[in-house]
Amino acid sequence: MNAIVILILAALGIGIGYGVYARWVDRRVIEPDFRKVTPAKMYKDDVDFIPSHRGVLFGYQFQSIAALSPITGSIVVALRWGWLPALLWIVLGTFFIGWVQDYATSVMTMREGGKTLGGLGHTLISSRARTILLVFIYCYLWLGMGAFGKIVGYDLFTNPRVPFGTLTVIVLGILAGQMIYKWKMNIVPTTVIAVVVSLVGIWVGTRDPVAHIFAGLNSALGEIGAHYFWSTITLLICYFGAVLPIWRWAQPINFVSFWIIALGMLGAVLGVLIWHPALPVDFPAFTDWNGQIGGRVLRWPLWPFLPITLAGGAISGWHGLVSNFSTARQIERETDALPVSGGAMFLEAFLAIIALLAGVAGVGATGGLGFAKYMELLATGETGSVFTAGLAQLLSHIAVPTDLGAAYGSVFLTVMALTTMQLMMRFMRMVGAEMLGDSVAVTKNVHVGSSVALILSATLIWTGLWTRVWVLFGSSNQLLASLALLLATVWLIRERKPSAWILVPFVFLYLTAIVALILTIGRSLTLIAGATVDAIIGNTVTAGLSVTLVICALILGYDGVRAIQRYRATSRPPQSE
Repeated sequence: MNAIVILILAALGIGIGYGVYARWVDRRVIEPDFRKVTPAKMYKDDVDFIPSHRGVLFGYQFQSIAALSPITGSIVVALRWGWLPALLWIVLGTFFIGWVQDYATSVMTMREGGKTLGGLGHTLISSRARTILLVFIYCYLWLGMGAFGKIVGYDLFTNPRVPFGTLTVIVLGILAGQMIYKWKMNIVPTTVIAVVVSLVGIWVGTRDPVAHIFAGLNSALGEIGAHYFWSTITLLICYFGAVLPIWRWAQPINFVSFWIIALGMLGAVLGVLIWHPALPVDFPAFTDWNGQIGGRVLRWPLWPFLPITLAGGAISGWHGLVSNFSTARQIERETDALPVSGGAMFLEAFLAIIALLAGVAGVGATGGLGFAKYMELLATGETGSVFTAGLAQLLSHIAVPTDLGAAYGSVFLTVMALTTMQLMMRFMRMVGAEMLGDSVAVTKNVHVGSSVALILSATLIWTGLWTRVWVLFGSSNQLLASLALLLATVWLIRERKPSAWILVPFVFLYLTAIVALILTIGRSLTLIAGATVDAIIGNTVTAGLSVTLVICALILGYDGVRAIQRYRATSRPPQSE
C-alpha cells in the first residue's frame, strides 16, 4: 500500500469525526452559548483564569496535550502488532473516545465554574472521590515528570545540536507573551516574528560552531555531569512554568512551539506527497494478537495493551488534566470549546499518523531495508531515533538536508516533551495546594508547592526510581481518562442531557485499564521468582501499586454508579442563566 493512501484515509476519518460527529454533538447535545460568561471572564486573575484568543489557545491546547505518546506509541504499536492496528486505533479511538474526553471535560469544567477534577468529583460523586482523584493525579504527574525528565535531560538535551534551538523557542515564546498581552500587538505579526526567529535559532543550533560549544560543555561535564546539568536546566524551565502567570510563560511558549511542530508536520506531509513511498512489503500490516514477531512472543495481548501503549494519539488521561486545570479556564466563549479542545485532539491524531508513516515509510522504505531497519533502530531502546530518522527522510524530499532534518526532529521531540513537563509541574503545584492547603497552609504558596514538585521530580529522575514503576504509566493514564469520562457522564445525566456518547467510551476504557492492571500484577509477581534484588523490589512495588490503583478504580466506579442512579431518580432541570 502507498503511504499517500493511508494519509488520505486517515484525513477522511478525522475530517468526518470533527466535521460531522463532533459538530452534531456540539450543536444538539451541549448547545454552547457564546453569550454565557465563562470562568475565564468571571474569575479573571491573569494567573490561571484569562480570556484568550482561540487561535492562541488552540496552539496551546495541541502543544500541551500532544507530548511524546502519539509519536512513541505509534512506533511501538507498529512493531508489536503491525501498522494496521496502529492506524485503526488512532482513527477510531480518536473518533469515538479521544475528542469526547477532551471536549466534554472542557465544557463540564466551564459550566461548573472552573472546578478541578477533584472538586468535580466531590460535587458530582462523593467526598472520597475527591481525595482519591487528587492523590491519584499527583502520583500520576510525579511519575510523568520522572520519565519525561529523563528523556529530555538525559537523551535529548545532551545532543549538542538541540539546546540552542530549544532555548531560542522558549525565549521567543516569552517575548510573544509580552507582545500579545502587554504590548497588545496583532496576533499575526507576533506569530510570524516569533516563529521565523525560532526557526533561525533551530538552524543556527545545528551548525557546527554552535554545536561544538555544547559538545565541549558536555565533554567538560562528563557523561554523568551532563545528565545532572541538563536535567536541572529542564526542571528550572518547568519551575518557571509552574510559578509564573499562564500568559507570561507556559501559554506563549507552547503556542510558539506549536508552530514548530505544525511546520514539521506540514513538511512531512509534503514529503509523503512528493515521494509517495510504498510501505515495505516485509513490514507486517498485522503481526499477531500476542505481538509475535519472528517466532518471539512479546506477551502483549492486543487488548488491553494496544490502547494502553498508543495513548496520546487516540485517548489520554493527560488531555483531561490539561482541559480541566488549564484550557477551560482560558476559553473566552463557550463556542470556542469544540475547535480548541476537540480540534486539537483531531490534529494530534494526525500527528500520530505522521509519526507512523515516518517510521514505517520513512525508515522502512529507505534503501529497501524495510522492517529490519525499523527493528534495528528500535533495538537501541530509543523510539525517538526511529522518528527522527524517518522525519529526516520525509523532509529530504522537500530539499531539507538529512542532517538538518534529523536535528529538527530532535528539537521537535524536545519541545514536545518540555512543553508538557512545565504543565505537569504546574498541575502538581495546584493539586498539592488543593489536597493539603486547608491543613498545611504553606502549600498554597506557589513557590513552596512548586519547589516540592521540583524536588520530588529530581529525586525520581536522578535515582532512576521511575524505571521501576514506569510500566504503570500507560494503564494509569487510561484509567485517569476513564475517570474523566465517568465524571462527564454523571454530569450529563444530572443535567438531563444525552450521555450514551460518553458512557460507552467510559465503560470500554475503564475495563481496558483495569484488565491491563490485573495482567500487570500477574506479570510482576511472576517476574519476582529468581530475580535480582533490584528487580524484586521493582516488581513488588509495581504489583502493589497496581493493586492499589485497581481498588481505587473500583471504589470510584461504585460511587459513580450510585451517583448516576441518584441523579436519574432525582434529576433536576438544567440551570438557566
